[in-house]
Amino acid sequence: MLKKFLHWLLTLIYKVEVIGLDNYKKAGDRVLIVSNHTSFLDPLLLGVFLPDNITFAINTDIAERWWLKPFLSLSQVFPMNPTQPLSLKALIHHLDHKTRTVIFPEGRITVTGSLMKIYDGTGMVADKSDAAILPIRISGAEYTPFSRLKNIVRLRWFPKIRIEILPHTTIHAKDELKGKARRHYCGHVLADIMSEMMFTTGQQHQSIFSALLDARKIHGGKHTVAEDLERKPLSYNALITRSIAIGNVLKKITQEQENVGIFLPNSAKTLNIILGLQLFNRVPAMLNFSTGSKGMLSACKTAKVKTVLTSRRFVELGKFTDEAKALEKQINLVYLEDLASSISGLDKLKALIQSKTIDFWYNHQQLNPEMPAVVLFTSGSEGEPKGVVLSHANILANHKQIASRINFNAQDVVLNFLPMFHSFGFTAGTMLPVLSGMTTFFYPSPLHFTVIPEIAYDIGATIMFGTNTFLTSYAKKAHAYDFYKMRYVVAGAEKLQDSTRQIWAEKFGIRILEGYGATETSPVAAVNTPMYFKLGTVGRLMPRMQYKLEDIPGIKDAGKLHLYGPNIMQGYYLSDNPGKLVPPKSIYGTGWYDTGDIVNVDEEGFVSIRGRSKRFAKVGGEMISLAAIEQLAVKAWPDADHASTSLPDEKKGEQVILLTTQKGADSKQLQVSSKGVQSIALPKKVFVVDFIPMMATGKINYPEVTKLAEGLI
Repeated sequence: MLKKFLHWLLTLIYKVEVIGLDNYKKAGDRVLIVSNHTSFLDPLLLGVFLPDNITFAINTDIAERWWLKPFLSLSQVFPMNPTQPLSLKALIHHLDHKTRTVIFPEGRITVTGSLMKIYDGTGMVADKSDAAILPIRISGAEYTPFSRLKNIVRLRWFPKIRIEILPHTTIHAKDELKGKARRHYCGHVLADIMSEMMFTTGQQHQSIFSALLDARKIHGGKHTVAEDLERKPLSYNALITRSIAIGNVLKKITQEQENVGIFLPNSAKTLNIILGLQLFNRVPAMLNFSTGSKGMLSACKTAKVKTVLTSRRFVELGKFTDEAKALEKQINLVYLEDLASSISGLDKLKALIQSKTIDFWYNHQQLNPEMPAVVLFTSGSEGEPKGVVLSHANILANHKQIASRINFNAQDVVLNFLPMFHSFGFTAGTMLPVLSGMTTFFYPSPLHFTVIPEIAYDIGATIMFGTNTFLTSYAKKAHAYDFYKMRYVVAGAEKLQDSTRQIWAEKFGIRILEGYGATETSPVAAVNTPMYFKLGTVGRLMPRMQYKLEDIPGIKDAGKLHLYGPNIMQGYYLSDNPGKLVPPKSIYGTGWYDTGDIVNVDEEGFVSIRGRSKRFAKVGGEMISLAAIEQLAVKAWPDADHASTSLPDEKKGEQVILLTTQKGADSKQLQVSSKGVQSIALPKKVFVVDFIPMMATGKINYPEVTKLAEGLI
């Protein structure tokens, strides 16, 4: 009777929804139920809403709480301490019998809002007992006062609670694994099961604007979500209202599913433009203005962009007058100042009313999540730039993948100086914080090496994404206290140098998390995390990502990486067939993306980058890594910049050339500092240059490096 009453009461006040009961029934008679731990309500919720009489393996201290005992009396309780071997052994024996036993592998209620540490002992129990593992995700309870997230998220008394039951699985360690190694392996597999559960149950099959509305419901309309140099904080309410207002204007001058060019800097207004276009099924095409008018016109042609949005103030301050004139000759260039003047007071009132009633009218015309959400253009570091089409589902899937591995919350402040035309700046620096309740501060350029540390100090930034080149420059200019609140610094786009890692650790006490990805992977494919970190790697692949390594002749212990997963792009726009979407395809089939990178994946799933397949030179029949040569140069001359390339050679097929900014550098010095390295793996010639050609994103411009080397031979 008590269970029925509680079922009725909890359904009434929390609108509890249980999904996947069929999975519960299919799991069998001996089941270890593993659940995330969101609040003190969790045992009650599972005890009431799961069928049958289940057993709870609960921490001894928690089981003794007086207020919890009446509710635990609804089920059997197995008091245990996950850190004690005898306690775990008793649980294994308990699972020898027919039982459905619940355990919280984190061992404690989350204090971050995300998964906490997963204890190896729970994985070992699953392995030894040979029981089915049934993952269950509880969501919503973390927003109640019964959680431990006070002052971290917006708590309320009666949020909707969802219990999602996933298909069962098992853990079977290899027989040769013994002792601590076996225990560690089982814990590792269980942690993956839990993070996969968090990803799978995330709301990713929706449009970006729908996700924005969900974020407003969770964090509140008055919650600050964006700010820029104008220092006018933008709340969810203001962001949605302004995006609707500009969207109403833009839909009059564009067509549905049209690619609309964005020639604008990092700012809150640019965010409004992007969301306003997406709201009414237009696709922002982010133009890389660092490529000049020629590059932007080429991108517009490739993606069939007819209209480009820009700002007179931006054109003037950025000294893009010539580029704007060149664009105007071939494309409809629209200035935001003109659009703003056309928005009347009545239009603003209409947008305000629409923002308050959007739940009633937007859901009826919600976009297909597989529709394009943005077009980004590759840097062209390996050839002609391509348009990369990412869907709403691609971007949201990548957000959920990241959130399943790294904790962040509404108290975090992201300093985003990476341009939005860069995938890192668009997805991770802009959309991730906006849709997750964090505040993102937009700064227009990553090149202001003295100013950016000051901005980080001023706004109390806690998260920052950057490239090795930029992070090195900030470290040299920054005061030791500028990054005093920084929780995460994530590096990507190029290899993180040991010297950069070291100076951040020694000067600021910050461990940089190196990741890996591409525009085509939305962009994060792998990343080191506070819980899963291995020096010299770029971390582990994201949940639900499959990989295959293609054998490359002459390369041992590594292969060319091919990826498949929910964050892989919709396809390319190519210059030789403008506007036609070409889906990703590799030797492994349609939907697979050939990264072109040579990598090693170890037994724990950590990825190590050996170099790009196009950045290996074949010298005398041997495959020589150009990236490895650059690392030798970094070791020899750590304070200089270096780039290697290969040129044709009549005798040996190819010759390796190293360009460096180190004054007086020569091949003999490099040979001395690279003891033990075969001479064939060293550059044939070393040239000293004034600078290494770079792109706006901080990457080395290798086509220009090759041209420069050709001129020096």
